[in-house]
Amino acid sequence: MRKRVLGQSGLEVSAIGLGCMGMSFSYGPPRDRQQMIALIRAAFERGVTFFDTAEVYGPYTNEELVGEALEPFRGRVVIATKFGFRLRPDGQPGFLGVDSRPERIRQAVEGSLRRLRVEAIDLLYQHRVDPAVPIEEVADTVGELIRQGKVRHFGLSEPSARTIRRAHAVQPVTAVQSEYSLWFRRPEQEVLPTLEELGIGFVAYSPLGKGFLTGKIEDSTAFDASDFRSRLPRFTPEARRANRALVRLLEQVAQRKQATPAQIALAWLLAQKPWIVPIPGTTRLHRLDENLGALKVEFTPEELAELTEAAARIPIQGDRYPEDIERMSYL
Repeated sequence: MRKRVLGQSGLEVSAIGLGCMGMSFSYGPPRDRQQMIALIRAAFERGVTFFDTAEVYGPYTNEELVGEALEPFRGRVVIATKFGFRLRPDGQPGFLGVDSRPERIRQAVEGSLRRLRVEAIDLLYQHRVDPAVPIEEVADTVGELIRQGKVRHFGLSEPSARTIRRAHAVQPVTAVQSEYSLWFRRPEQEVLPTLEELGIGFVAYSPLGKGFLTGKIEDSTAFDASDFRSRLPRFTPEARRANRALVRLLEQVAQRKQATPAQIALAWLLAQKPWIVPIPGTTRLHRLDENLGALKVEFTPEELAELTEAAARIPIQGDRYPEDIERMSYL
């Protein structure tokens, strides 16, 4: 397994990580716990050392799953988790808004440490920017937790370039996590240039477009009511039908490269910058192996430019999130 370093932080991780959210949250009913533990451990056996979770996934149950699965490999893996939402008091899925008050951050960290079964959180992200709490206050609080040995690295999820600069001036930011793929390229506008300037790594979530870029989702695919894609504008039957043009492009390139559309999509991301790490999620071993196979796909500069330009000419239909959720990003 090839490794990558997230910016100038020295935090080394596998070139492809594993997003664990879908094992217990958002993509339909929670999967069998023992099967998911086996999958996470199979990923480690294949060289994956970077695993992503969050307090809100479940809530809590995904951190517990990741903590149990990775306990035998403590010290040999990097676990990223997140704070920043006000959770429901009844413990049901969902959240009641953002909350990054210092006391809430400290409370979240204590819970995450316990559930992950670790002495320090390797990478702690603010899940979404809280407009009510100055980012400098958030950064200072995480910096204090780093000095206390409870956190090792500070990250931000879906921030604006301005917020990144403000946070980084108080407590160095190791990584920014945002959605990035051939069908959502907004980070290219301001975030990626800012990260390159400041020496910050980038973690790409939903690098396969929430499964759409695999080519396995058809116009007629029905989503379970507990699958949040059933509520996303980009996943209406009409939008899926229009967006198949991007999948067809990936299929054409995949045929030439003797790969799969998913591998082409991931290889494209890996080719953008050496400090970008995608974290595709899966609940199936054969998909894990397929995703890791993207590391074998290489593009010539001409092939990469051709794919990038061809994808840019395809209009993507449908917003990626409902308006109330989208408003939480790029603050």
